[in-house]
Amino acid sequence: MRHRLVGELMTTAVVHVRPDTAFKEIVRLLAEHDITSVPVLDDEDRPLGLVSEADLLLNEAAQEDPAGLMLTPRLEPREHARSRATTAEGLMTSPVACARPEWTVVEAARLMQGERLKRLAVVDEAGRLVGVVSRSDLLRVFLRHDRAIREEIRHEVLRRTLDIDPDTLDVRVRDGLVTLTGTVEHPGLAQVVERLCRSVDGVVGVNSLLDHRRTGTAAPHPVR
Repeated sequence: MRHRLVGELMTTAVVHVRPDTAFKEIVRLLAEHDITSVPVLDDEDRPLGLVSEADLLLNEAAQEDPAGLMLTPRLEPREHARSRATTAEGLMTSPVACARPEWTVVEAARLMQGERLKRLAVVDEAGRLVGVVSRSDLLRVFLRHDRAIREEIRHEVLRRTLDIDPDTLDVRVRDGLVTLTGTVEHPGLAQVVERLCRSVDGVVGVNSLLDHRRTGTAAPHPVR
């Protein structure tokens, strides 16, 4: 069993800017490529920061209302300086949250969730940018075909990992929801089967209707 890796899902053709890239050029790049942010790289392609639409909008938000109907917002010193910046170096948010190509989707998703991030810069061992992975990239694992998910459960989870003959259990997958029926040796094994099936990329949920020989009773444990 293995989770998909960041390197398999990331975007490698990354639009980027340098520290001296002008404000208007950044706006043009965002519009031209229909993106919401760009990484700022040094001369060795190492990420220094990220300029997003929110960073750029500080310029507008800090403006005084010509009609005098709204109060000028009180910004923190750092935000005030960024609202007046004219190049990427002054506009960017730093440091940049980074991932590695060998990270699993689980590792990347946990970092994004924990830090409330929409994307991660992906860097190599030398810290150079090699791609960007976004929330939408990670969600692509849920586009896996039901047949592929079923085959992974049968051959990787049951046969290879648990040494269970996959033909002894019925595995059905519909729209990413796995339903398990059949009989295993004991309740603990049923729980292990459920947990491992839930960890397969593309699985939305697991509905276990497994019996166990020790008591012969059904033990439904829906997992979401």
